[in-house]
Amino acid sequence: VHFLYRTNFNLQSIVLVLHKIGEFDEDGMCINTHWCSVFLLQLYSSVEFGRRWQVVHERVAPNRFYWSKMGLDKEPGLIHLETTEALYVTCKLQNCTDANKGKPFPGYIDPNSLVVQDEYVFVQVGNCPVFSLKITPNSNLHVISTDENRVVAAVQEWNQNETYNLYVSDTSGVYYTLALENVVSSMGPEGNVMVDLYEVAGIKGMFLANRKTDNQVKTYITYNRGRDWRLLQAPGKDLRANSIHCELPYCSLHLHLHVSANPYTSGNIASRESAPGIIVASGSIGSELTTSNVSVFITSDAGNTWRQIFNEEYAVLYLDQGGALVAIRHTPLPIRHLWLSFDEGRQWNKYSFTSSPLFVDGVLGEPGEETLIMTIFGHVSHRSEWQLVKIDFRSIFNRRCTEADYQTWHLHNQGEPCLMGVKRIYRKLKPTSRCVMGKTYSVSMTSGPCECTEADFECDYGYERRTNGKCTPAFWFHPSSMSRSCTMGMTFLNSTGYRKVVSNNCTAGVSMEYTARRQQCPIQAPRGLHLVTSEGTLTATLGTNVTFLVFLEEGDGARTSITLDFGDGHAVTYSNVSSIEDGIKHIYKTVGIYRVTATGENSLGSETTMLYLHVTCQLEYIHLSAPFVAVRNKEVNLTAVLWPSQVGTVTYIWWIGNNTEPVITLEGSVSCTFPREGISTVTVQVSVGNSILQDRKSIAVHEYFRSHLLAFSSNLDDHNPDVAEWRLDVSRVIRNSLIQATGVREDQLLVTVLPGLPTAAEFFLLPDKQLTEGKPDKSSVHLDQLSEVLLGALNQNLVQFTLRPGVQVTVYAAHLSAAPLVDTSENHSGSAMLMLLSVVVVGLAVFVIYKFKSPANPTEAPSSSQRDLVHSLEILDTEFNSRPIGEYPLLLTLTFGLHFNLLFLHCLCHSIEHCFMRLILCSFFVSQR
Repeated sequence: VHFLYRTNFNLQSIVLVLHKIGEFDEDGMCINTHWCSVFLLQLYSSVEFGRRWQVVHERVAPNRFYWSKMGLDKEPGLIHLETTEALYVTCKLQNCTDANKGKPFPGYIDPNSLVVQDEYVFVQVGNCPVFSLKITPNSNLHVISTDENRVVAAVQEWNQNETYNLYVSDTSGVYYTLALENVVSSMGPEGNVMVDLYEVAGIKGMFLANRKTDNQVKTYITYNRGRDWRLLQAPGKDLRANSIHCELPYCSLHLHLHVSANPYTSGNIASRESAPGIIVASGSIGSELTTSNVSVFITSDAGNTWRQIFNEEYAVLYLDQGGALVAIRHTPLPIRHLWLSFDEGRQWNKYSFTSSPLFVDGVLGEPGEETLIMTIFGHVSHRSEWQLVKIDFRSIFNRRCTEADYQTWHLHNQGEPCLMGVKRIYRKLKPTSRCVMGKTYSVSMTSGPCECTEADFECDYGYERRTNGKCTPAFWFHPSSMSRSCTMGMTFLNSTGYRKVVSNNCTAGVSMEYTARRQQCPIQAPRGLHLVTSEGTLTATLGTNVTFLVFLEEGDGARTSITLDFGDGHAVTYSNVSSIEDGIKHIYKTVGIYRVTATGENSLGSETTMLYLHVTCQLEYIHLSAPFVAVRNKEVNLTAVLWPSQVGTVTYIWWIGNNTEPVITLEGSVSCTFPREGISTVTVQVSVGNSILQDRKSIAVHEYFRSHLLAFSSNLDDHNPDVAEWRLDVSRVIRNSLIQATGVREDQLLVTVLPGLPTAAEFFLLPDKQLTEGKPDKSSVHLDQLSEVLLGALNQNLVQFTLRPGVQVTVYAAHLSAAPLVDTSENHSGSAMLMLLSVVVVGLAVFVIYKFKSPANPTEAPSSSQRDLVHSLEILDTEFNSRPIGEYPLLLTLTFGLHFNLLFLHCLCHSIEHCFMRLILCSFFVSQR
């Protein structure tokens, strides 16, 4: 058990435990690092004071679970929690099953973003909070306060590092306006962000904030929830009654506003609801806030005037509802004295609380603001155990307070009695009275209304306050915009640029001038038409629903028709904007880029907007087609083959050799050269939509090489799965077999099995660098000799290998040399057919010329069967294998270009007719390759 939380609910003690499951030893050290780094968080509860426990929910995000509140949640015993899968879930305490779980917010939320506070539930999705606060996507937002149906949020804009801007919401918590810029922040001990904003207890609408101005941190105060801010007036005298010359705005009082998260130590500032107007804080006097020369200051009139009470840092505690103050010095040295004041810090009496000096670790008051008992705990030495000193101050007081001990106090702001629209008069203890108020005392206040002035109104949503104090529209806001549901014949509230400060109770005065006016909805042409996808992206997946959202800023939505053209030949029309609030769904059946157009039209005009939607499908596989061996400084063609071949807009990123910058193309092929010999690596990355796949090939670069195509006995095809790993393994086996049969050195022979069926391979002979260095002619002769040795062994069936028991494979030298790698994708079938037609045309031309120039022989008739002709060609192949090439009367060499690769075919024949048919078969072979 690592985290323990306690709370009261329906007068029962319910304890929540966050349990971490892992493997730990007796000292708490991690045994299994995997389970300790990926641990499971479980939420437990007990309604029997810890005697029995039950699991409420598994996989709960740390510190992201909240109890229901009476009067706010619909059901008692409801728990709001965030799961580790980033889902917002609600369930009942005693019955948190899958069937009884609720999901108030559909879909996933950002991790650790759930906040439940007062009437509000906050989640963040995609770095954009769900409420309508105008911030950039990279903003960092923290909810500061949700008091009285109003949210105070701190937002860190894109151009801020250590400061935040304060925004204040309307009563709905949806629309926000800027209250104060550049409020400083700091990191807490647990990595949490602490914004220097302090809400004064006991006085509604009063805040203190530290703001960074011209690289100086200054403390500001407001009495109307951020509507107006001013600097603090420094005390007129110090502790020795010497005058302090500090003139605003060049010099003022600045306070440290950190509240301690440790319940046993006090923070830098303190106030209590039972003691309105009394604030104790550490700070400094000057042009800015400093951490040196820190003193303690107190105010008894809610920040209008301040007094210095200590010239060092002290922890100050409230006793008897603020009727007495206790101060203990903050020091690393042992102490034995404390100070006590009965007159709001004007005079302090020194008391000894222990006979031996004590290193004080913390001070804790007993529960209740009326307490007169406090406990000091610490240690006598660094090696001693804790010492607890309990102090009861009741013996100091000899009577209870009577009505004569109290006085009235008027809350004001530098003499202005109307704050938040009312005059407030408090009943508080006289500074000269030394009596016990006790538990029966409660703060009493009388109030009277004030007439409304401009100070009672803040800038409305979309408006900003200028230097002259006026609220004018922000650059991004259009004042003429109105609710999309505003239709002709209805009314709407037309803002004046102001709204009354939340909880302000002023009446009459300038209220009519600054309050929004209800007006008739005007008849307007459509303006401000927006078209977006529900996901906010410009990409979609083939075959899935795409939801389009159409918004209209201005115009009669009920009388404006909307036509949406999906760009693929389909379009729909709706009679009004309000009928498509849930969006318009459409499914695209082919990939591509579509121009989607929305048109809004009514009797006064029309407006059109559009977006370009990229429809893609999932790229499953890519193959980089590249030669196994290349000649140095000779151009090589690289081709990326995709599956499926049509996936939408594709970007190819080529990383070639040792180049530090990639080559980016929109085509699936590229040419390159390699200037140095050795192994060069080529990587192609294919980017489609949100997915990126890549393939990599290694190319051996040499000055010279010889190659020849290999064929195999047919039994190898039965065991060929045509996968890269199998081809790589078989290439190694063939290479070893060739080396054993011929004695060729390992560094001079490379073998690669080509993709596809029937199984084919190619061997490459590389020159011996030691023997042929700097001698090109000798290198060429040497490679020719090695080639003859290998071909001789292949022709004598000396190269064999065992694929598996009982499967013996023989390697042959193929009659045709291997063609360089050819792209066999569907996109190039047209080129192959064009080449085939070209061959046929050439053959027909040769045949016609021959017929016109040769005398006709009536006794010779053409073959009546295609089978006979094919048979004669087979006989011709046999003759070719056994006769020298020079015996044939005619040799035609055809050169075909196919996708940057050259394919050389030798068509050998002994007559024009036979050569014509041979051309047809050769062209068929080319089209198949």
